[in-house]
Amino acid sequence: ITVQGLSPRQQVTLRTSLQDETGELFQACARYQAGDDGELDLARCPALPGGSFSGLEPMGLLWALQPQKPFRCMVKRDMQSPFVLQLEVFEGHGEPPGRLLAQAQHERAFLRDGVRRVPVREGRIRATLFLPP
Repeated sequence: ITVQGLSPRQQVTLRTSLQDETGELFQACARYQAGDDGELDLARCPALPGGSFSGLEPMGLLWALQPQKPFRCMVKRDMQSPFVLQLEVFEGHGEPPGRLLAQAQHERAFLRDGVRRVPVREGRIRATLFLPP
């Protein structure tokens, strides 16, 4: 994930949101400071303390997703449809977040074309084996 067009060393908060197949909302946020060139590249810029995680975590906005309601689990039954993530960039590190600067959607697919699904039923084991093309 990269954000371009920011002011040099500008402080921003990034937030990801997604609704699972049951309608439950999951979110994560992280605080960052853009580089001297006004660019923020999550592969090179560490998240600052105060968000869902801190440190250099390029995929942190995905693995840190938490349910809005406690003790909910993310449900994904239809592996052929992607999850749609909402990505938002807010000004500053305030709570609540500052002005919305940018937003985008990102699809996370689970199966690429040609992957075969093989049901596994052995004794008490129930699973699905995914075989690449």
